Amino acid sequence: MNPHGREIAVAIPQFPRGPGVAVDELQAFLRTADALGVHSLWVQEQVVGPHGGLEPVTLLAYAAAATRRPRLGVAVILTPLRSPVQLAKALASLDQLCAGRLIVGVGLGDDTTAYPAFGITPAARVRRFTEGLEVMTRLWTSERVTFSGRFWTLHEVAVAPRPVQRPHPPLWFGARHPDALRRAARLGQGFVGAGSSSTGEFREQVSRLREVLAEARRDPEEFAVAKRLYLLIDPNRERGRRRLSAWFAAHYGDGSLADRVALVGTSEECVDGVREVQMAGARLVILNFLFEEQVHLERAAQEIIPHVT
Repeated sequence: MNPHGREIAVAIPQFPRGPGVAVDELQAFLRTADALGVHSLWVQEQVVGPHGGLEPVTLLAYAAAATRRPRLGVAVILTPLRSPVQLAKALASLDQLCAGRLIVGVGLGDDTTAYPAFGITPAARVRRFTEGLEVMTRLWTSERVTFSGRFWTLHEVAVAPRPVQRPHPPLWFGARHPDALRRAARLGQGFVGAGSSSTGEFREQVSRLREVLAEARRDPEEFAVAKRLYLLIDPNRERGRRRLSAWFAAHYGDGSLADRVALVGTSEECVDGVREVQMAGARLVILNFLFEEQVHLERAAQEIIPHVT
């Protein structure tokens, strides 16, 4: 990403509304996004839950085969729930398959109720998180790794082929808490604000991030800053609000969240909303369409993206 420019990405349709995936529609969306030249294509992680979202690494591998130009990102993988050795292997393979287009978003997540389903507890999850990242980055940057930690022990372990990108695919942190922002500044190459954060909250997070980057003596202009943004183009704002509220109630368990974090309105109103997010500090805005994704992608390309890049 050009650290001095403003760019637009889009989220890949990931949550089927029926019992199965409309593969033809997914392929059409990916082909269109590729042809339009968007900066990147993004997915989320929700391994367990009632919403039926496609697994992110698998979906990005599919997108890698269907596209040639956009970068491919996940915001974010909940790495404490995964083996860092297996995840390092999967992501290195994905970076090979997409010819070095991968951006790896990582985070802890707010909900710890799923931990027992993965055979672990939330205890010491920050330590598990940072240790797992260290294991992954060592596997990506060394031919063989010997490591003795609290959770993992490796002796002459190799992951090959290693990623195309050197030293490794960029790590962008999802973070809200000041301690998490400090970890992002210390360990990461970027920050991605959550779709469930308001523009005001994101502005405060970026302000704090700049402070901790300065403390770490890192150049903020060389640190990527992105924000996921739910968007619905609908001149009938009340109808759009009802649709968004129902989706947020099902996905986040809080329909009122839609009014705080999502954009709904005419294309002109959506342009104003995207600009506000950019003014809050986002150099990359990830547009997340929740309905009629193909139509929204094409309209955004004509009516929104040219006015905000």
